[in-house]
Amino acid sequence: MRKVVVVVILVIVLLPVVFVLSRSATPSIDLPKTVTMLGQMTPLSVHVHAPRGVSRVTAFVEQGGARFPVWEMAQPSKLADNTFNFTAGVKTTPQLHDGKAVLVIEAISNDLLHKATHIDREVNVVTQPPSVSVDSEQHYLYLGMADLATFNVAGNWTDAGVRVGDQTFRAWPVPGGKGQLFSLFAFAWNMPANTVPKVYASNGAGNDVTSALVVQFPKKEQPKYTVHNLAVSDAFMQKVVGELDPNGSGDQVARFVKINNEMRRSNNKTLADLRLKTADKFLWSDPFARQAHSQAESTFADLRNYMYQGKKIDQQVHLGYDLAVTQHVGVEASNDGRIVYAAPLGIYGNCIVVDHGYGLQTIYGHLSHIAMHEGDMVKRGQVMGQSGMTGMAGGDHIHFAMQLDGVQIDPKEWWDSHWIQDHIAKRVALPGFKK
Repeated sequence: MRKVVVVVILVIVLLPVVFVLSRSATPSIDLPKTVTMLGQMTPLSVHVHAPRGVSRVTAFVEQGGARFPVWEMAQPSKLADNTFNFTAGVKTTPQLHDGKAVLVIEAISNDLLHKATHIDREVNVVTQPPSVSVDSEQHYLYLGMADLATFNVAGNWTDAGVRVGDQTFRAWPVPGGKGQLFSLFAFAWNMPANTVPKVYASNGAGNDVTSALVVQFPKKEQPKYTVHNLAVSDAFMQKVVGELDPNGSGDQVARFVKINNEMRRSNNKTLADLRLKTADKFLWSDPFARQAHSQAESTFADLRNYMYQGKKIDQQVHLGYDLAVTQHVGVEASNDGRIVYAAPLGIYGNCIVVDHGYGLQTIYGHLSHIAMHEGDMVKRGQVMGQSGMTGMAGGDHIHFAMQLDGVQIDPKEWWDSHWIQDHIAKRVALPGFKK
């Protein structure tokens, strides 16, 4: 009986302790790894997880043996997950100076034990933004075109390149340029004509600077995109739907339109993401070559109205050249490079993508057969497979396209040695290039 009483007493004593412990947990703090610098007013986003919420979250910066408070949450939160956004830097903490510092985030749980935790992150305080100086070249641009700009960046910086509207193109060291940078950039086919490309530099601490390039948009050189009404036959629709949506059901027209829209967007994103698989050097030296003896059945940025039984069911922009020769002709690499994609790709059918360095890539679609593998090196004119009509192709041809840092561009200038000399080779060293 005495043992039972002892057990009961222990249970009575321990239950509250167990209860308190079960309802208390140490918070976890997540600060993005990209936070490495503090500038004038650097935006920060901190995520705190605690099952019972948090009673207090504070941020400090430690430098030179002193601790400076920079932010504190307004009131306790009972939410298990909280994201706090605030700024830190010289404007909020003028005692900071250039150099190393430590950012400290502390959190206390909103439960009975008020458990505390903290994380420390070494950061670099940068009080001044970088500076950029751009080339004095006059850049003549038209829709769908690419160009090259050179520039210098001084001061502390982590990222630089060229911005055209909402599109960004990376900077690369000029070969042998003693610190000078260059960027291959595109002026997209649908970019507003008055958009001025700007060189930018950022130090990752919110201190961004830009400088506009000198540009002209000659009206006589601006392309006039053609409009085509494409009659969609029952046979073509069945072929596309059967090949690209074999397990689908429902209205065939709706399935065709969905393929032409949603699959097209997904496929183009896959192509754009290949910009990350690029060499940091020129892999080519000769002008790009157009498929031998080919006829262009359509050109860059043609507007296509898809007509079914006399009614327009869809509209898309065709970002490439449809090049036809004969059935199952050998598909030739337009220049030296490395294959970064060789597989089926939705509307493009069997597809090959060749990287030529610095974000410049060529695309070959609708192949009947692929003879290469990802990672293979190819030479200009080398046969990589055979043409066909896979994907959204109504006849045997090669869909040939180019992209620069994921933005599809008009290939025609790259077939012109004079253009390459004026826009590329005279601005940066292009080893082995012969005009």
